[in-house]
Amino acid sequence: MNLRRFSIALGLASALALAGCNSSDVLDVARKANQPLPQDVVRKMKAQGMTKSSPVMMRIFKEEGVLEVWKQKDTGRYALVKSYEICKYSGVKGPKIREGDRQAPEGFYMVNRGLMNPNSDYYLSFNLGYPNRFDRSLGRTGSNLMVHGDCSSAGCYAMTDENVAEIYGFARDALAGGQEAFQVQAFPFRMTAENMVKHRDSEHFEYWSMLKKGYDHFELTQLPPKVDVCNRRYVFNQSAVEGSFNASAACPKMEMPYKLEVAYTKFENNYAVEFEKLLAKHEGRKPGPVSLKPLPTPPAPVAMPVEKLPEESAVAPANVIATASSSGAAATTSETTLVESTQQEVSN
Repeated sequence: MNLRRFSIALGLASALALAGCNSSDVLDVARKANQPLPQDVVRKMKAQGMTKSSPVMMRIFKEEGVLEVWKQKDTGRYALVKSYEICKYSGVKGPKIREGDRQAPEGFYMVNRGLMNPNSDYYLSFNLGYPNRFDRSLGRTGSNLMVHGDCSSAGCYAMTDENVAEIYGFARDALAGGQEAFQVQAFPFRMTAENMVKHRDSEHFEYWSMLKKGYDHFELTQLPPKVDVCNRRYVFNQSAVEGSFNASAACPKMEMPYKLEVAYTKFENNYAVEFEKLLAKHEGRKPGPVSLKPLPTPPAPVAMPVEKLPEESAVAPANVIATASSSGAAATTSETTLVESTQQEVSN
């Protein structure tokens, strides 16, 4: 048995035994917590340029009843390794609001080693960390919202014991390999234009539209988005230019990396067109005009010092003038070409 994993299991069992989830059988706890990943999964990871200790992230979809495990490839991007059927989740589509509402949470959560529980009464589990900064900014309450085994749920995402053992193993190996925390994205459904049209009359549509931004960032980049909270809303892949992010305060001046912003704007525009097309079909009419967002302005070039020419060379040679003219023409490349090239660069 790997001594490091054994010590991790024992430390978690003693330090984080949750109420109602204790066990006196330490050896059984260690056995459950240290089950190796199946060899077919290990071979699949190797074929995709992953190791057992590569960083991990997970996505949950309530309507589809699926939990996805993604791992980072040697290219830096993430790829889907395996999908698991959710045995049962509590409540209906929509966010968790208060303690006792029996709702499984939706949102973006970070799970560190301290939230892993090998000593669970529900075979194995990890706490999602609800309420997070966003939830707390809205006064939402609740505790011990988990992904666990035993196929029984009261506000959690329940899996079969066999499946949760693998899911737990993915998380355990990534954390043991140095990942400080892994991201779990919990959604009501796959946030496609078709599903957004389907659920457009829900009381949660505005909230889901906010979650969709994070969903889209991952779909576009295949990287877990950087998540911050300000003005009681999620913001994704933004950096504060002035000030800092405060969940309950107004958002600071912020910016997104230019190339990502170009690609994301195109992604949003394509979605807006598709949403209107599907909505019109649903309503039995022709699609109407769609207001598209303009592409962001390129950042100003950095001024380079110019060496003063001798007086007798005040007029640039013909070849210099031609070069400058050529550069100017290149700068007028169509927006379509710019977006397409940026999209290719972001997705590589």
